[in-house]
Amino acid sequence: MLTIDKIFDASVALKDIIRETPLTNTKDIAPGCSLYLKPENLQNTGSFKVRGSAYKISNLSDEEKAKGVIACSAGNHAQGVALAASKCGIPSLICLPDSAPLSKVEATKSYHAEVCLVEGCYDDAYNKAMELKDEMGYTFVHPFDDEDVIAGQGTIGLEIVKDMDDVDAIIVPVGGGGLISGIAYAVKSIKPSVKVYGVQAAGAPSMFNSINGGHIACLENVSTIADGIAVKQPGENTYDIVSKYVDDIALVTEDEISSAILALIERQKMIAEGAGAVSVAAAMYDKFPIKGKKVVSVVSGGNIDVTILSRVIERGLMRSGRSVSLLIELIDKPGQLKDVSRIIADCGGNVTSVHHERASKTENVNGCYLRIAMETRNHEHLKEITERLKEEGFKIVSK
Repeated sequence: MLTIDKIFDASVALKDIIRETPLTNTKDIAPGCSLYLKPENLQNTGSFKVRGSAYKISNLSDEEKAKGVIACSAGNHAQGVALAASKCGIPSLICLPDSAPLSKVEATKSYHAEVCLVEGCYDDAYNKAMELKDEMGYTFVHPFDDEDVIAGQGTIGLEIVKDMDDVDAIIVPVGGGGLISGIAYAVKSIKPSVKVYGVQAAGAPSMFNSINGGHIACLENVSTIADGIAVKQPGENTYDIVSKYVDDIALVTEDEISSAILALIERQKMIAEGAGAVSVAAAMYDKFPIKGKKVVSVVSGGNIDVTILSRVIERGLMRSGRSVSLLIELIDKPGQLKDVSRIIADCGGNVTSVHHERASKTENVNGCYLRIAMETRNHEHLKEITERLKEEGFKIVSK
């Protein structure tokens, strides 16, 4: 059974394997509260996952270690198991779907793991891992529904309480529930008054639905940029622990996640993946009653695929009113573009692209459309620009 003694034991076992990540104060990310970050994106392998994996592996018998471990993952868990096994000097085999990004495959190999690419999706890779486990006698390291793994993740809770004994609330990303289970159990065992809140992406609300429905629920599909917490079904152990020790769970949208990633980059100079940023998004968008409180958001990982980072940033800019596109109806005559540009410039906006087209759908037979993309400070700044354009006779068709 999971006990607080087991979590303390994990903290000792992990001393030479993990990095004790320091709490970091934030500025202006969530003005209503005093927000601190627990930056597990700075952890070895760029994610908290190595904690649970390493503690699980440390508890194996000599015979089990000699045979090696096997895991199935397309991301952080794979790298955590690979590093932990390498540190303990035992072999590891990671089953990955062949659709996994090359960068994650190579990162897993860099920690001296053997990689088995499986045709199909995650479920196909999982089935292959189960097959090889039975065939070769490997020990399977579950990504979240294992008491040793949960205990390892719980060391984050111990570190938070040790570093900030007056913390009021801790906000934690939730996928399968291993991370929040460990943190909630540890924190509530030491200081029951501390609130522990969980956050899921709206496109993958498996634990949210399960807790609110009173039973473990399985999603038909998941869709979110927070791929690290895109889990269809929580575990039995994690569901029970979350039911008992977590105060509330909320959902955040894709736009809110993107805005949080952008805020961390700009204001904290910190890269977080979607799963790691959901806890910050929850604080930014008032998902919990934390006004005036001392709050820690756990940034669970930073392994975002660079190929989608630019799209996430653009989405965050649009959500915060920093990047906008206006469709303006004009009379097709000289000087119109000059006047529009002048108004935007006078208001402090920055035009980044212009597309002009004649169209038959305008009310005036001499009408045309002008599509302008521009940079603005925020939604209020955008409103100022559009009002000025309207005052000078320009018709805003859409934003």
